Amino acid sequence: MIGQAGKALLNHVHGGLIFKRRVAVLAGALAQAMPQGGRVLDLGCGDGQVAMALMALRPDLKVEGVDVLVRPVTHIPVTQYDGVTLPFADGSFDYVTIVDVLHHTDDPAAVLAEAARVSRLGVVVKDHLREGWLAGATLRLMDWVGNRGHDVRLPYNYLDRQEWNAAFSHARLGVADRQNRLGLYPVPLNWVFERQLHFVMRLHRLPAIA
Repeated sequence: MIGQAGKALLNHVHGGLIFKRRVAVLAGALAQAMPQGGRVLDLGCGDGQVAMALMALRPDLKVEGVDVLVRPVTHIPVTQYDGVTLPFADGSFDYVTIVDVLHHTDDPAAVLAEAARVSRLGVVVKDHLREGWLAGATLRLMDWVGNRGHDVRLPYNYLDRQEWNAAFSHARLGVADRQNRLGLYPVPLNWVFERQLHFVMRLHRLPAIA
């Protein structure tokens, strides 16, 4: 167990070393992943800092958020949802972004399918690939450091390449664009925590099966 003082210290250290850089890098990667402007839903947006940074880079994008838990202070408008069904009509948004959310869910494929339903041009996913030496243990450590202080649920549900492909197939999504080297961590932390453990993908909706 970790007390409130421990959580505060963990958040302070992570914020100083990682968080600000992470927001800037992720905003840049998302901006690159979406070739057109439009309306964007940030699924699992947290306080919306990444979305706010994205709009600063891409004024042609208008981002709003949705989350299971709406924080007291957010940087973008946020709608609460039940974690199962997004409270929006089919094709309500041009893009849906899902940033480091799917590995916190029990059924990433179901969440992807809902994102696909409400998107028109595509779904942009930032998440982890469980592949390589001690990948699972490394990802668990990163997840714990970044989220334990905020009491975020940690099921550590990291997928390997085959599992991701199966999830995309279930959601009727295909890969349109992929970024593998994001630069989330400074040297020397990147040697351990970057590798091929992170990706940003833009996924497009596949035609319905007749």
